[in-house]
Amino acid sequence: MSHYHERMKQINFQDLQRDPAVTIDRIEAGESLSVLRNGRVVAELRPVAVRSSALRPVGLCAGDFTVPDDFDAPLPDDLLREFEGI
Repeated sequence: MSHYHERMKQINFQDLQRDPAVTIDRIEAGESLSVLRNGRVVAELRPVAVRSSALRPVGLCAGDFTVPDDFDAPLPDDLLREFEGI
C-alpha cells in the first residue's frame, strides 16, 4: 500500500454500503477516506474543493510585471530547434 493511502482514514466497502449517508457526512465535514474491499484500497473519497463565486477584481496584478514589447516575436532559430528536437 502506498504512503498516500496510509495517511487517509479507511472505511470498509461493507460499511459504506450499510450507511452511505454517514460516509457522505464525514466527507462533507472535510474528511478524506480510502475505501477498502477485501483489504485492498479500491477508491478514494474526498471533499470537492469549493470554488469562490466572487469575481476577481480588474487590475489585481497591475504594476507587478510588464510584458516586453517583443513578447509575440518569433523565437530564435536555435531555440526552435531545441523545442522541435532537430
